[in-house]
Amino acid sequence: MWLSNFTLVLPSEVIEGASVRVEDGMIAEIRPGTVSFSTFDGGGRLLMPGFVDLHGDMIEREIAPRPNATMPIDFGIHELDKKLAAAGVTTAFAAISFATESVYGHVRSLETTSAVIKGINRLRDRLLVDHRVHARYEITNLGAAPALEALIASGSVDMVSLTDHTPGQGQYNNIEAYILSMSERRAISREAAAEAVARRIAERDNPDVGIKLRDIVGQSRRRGLSLASHDDDSAERVAEMHDLGVTMSEFPVTLAAAAEARRRGLWTLMGAPNALRGQSMSGNLSALDAARAGLLTTIAADYHPAAFLLGIFKIADAIGGNLAAAVAMATRDAARAAGLTDRGEIAIGQRADLVAVETGEVPRIRASFRGGRVVYSDGTLHPLRALAA
Repeated sequence: MWLSNFTLVLPSEVIEGASVRVEDGMIAEIRPGTVSFSTFDGGGRLLMPGFVDLHGDMIEREIAPRPNATMPIDFGIHELDKKLAAAGVTTAFAAISFATESVYGHVRSLETTSAVIKGINRLRDRLLVDHRVHARYEITNLGAAPALEALIASGSVDMVSLTDHTPGQGQYNNIEAYILSMSERRAISREAAAEAVARRIAERDNPDVGIKLRDIVGQSRRRGLSLASHDDDSAERVAEMHDLGVTMSEFPVTLAAAAEARRRGLWTLMGAPNALRGQSMSGNLSALDAARAGLLTTIAADYHPAAFLLGIFKIADAIGGNLAAAVAMATRDAARAAGLTDRGEIAIGQRADLVAVETGEVPRIRASFRGGRVVYSDGTLHPLRALAA
């Protein structure tokens, strides 16, 4: 199969009017100029590698679109699968929480979380996108540790992040604001919320927290899983996580934390919605500021996969118009951060996970390919009939 007359976004440059040959799901040839016998004529559109999403917080909304409306897990996985393909995501790590408490209620319960992970693994071969599991371990949730350890041992987990949402540090460093938020969210008095926060802080001091954290880290490293820290808010916190063995700092809260992560050779990941909006929804570090400072290496869908494409263009603008470098953050660098070497680049020998993009006032995904197979098309990439023939 030939994809001809595209503007190729390669790892370090952008080439207009070029063609790519796909054979057995892999990129077999890259040729300057067009070919007359192509399967698809790109009409000059951009051709990017498929996006590799290392942190997608979307499955919960498909399973529980409203607090008291629960959908079947398999249904939710299939619905998310379609949305990801349409957003250009060809490899998706579902960030699934083993959390202590959540506005989603039961959807982050131990039982539901385990069922979602098992569902993704069971359905994996029938989905449009390459789905993987990113298990988010809240380090104070000691009751979830045995279940997570069993899932890791069974090969059901592909990545682990260590989260600590204890009020007073990280994303929730303003305790008073957290108390007020909890009071409103749970419809309880400020006093009751303050007592709950005090209990959360006391839980963090339990010596078993550190013991179990090291157990989870050790098991993950023995299985060869990627390990990430989450919401690092200081150089000291980054150092602590680095010494544990993490290789990625997700959503660093401050520029100082991001700088320390890069100094120590960690990947730094931030959300595409943050880049698109130009700011964090929590008032933390802006992805664009991190990019301008040369401290951003990877972007993820976070809570909104459609933000990937526009987020890439926003980052490109922030770093002097370097589209190739911005695309690499969502593709090659994301793949390498997860230990994946077979995807993320338009290069010979790489998987033909590709995204056709039309630029304009609002850039649009026109088609997505996984292993050379069309998994999404809006019908504007021609000639589609040749593929069926």
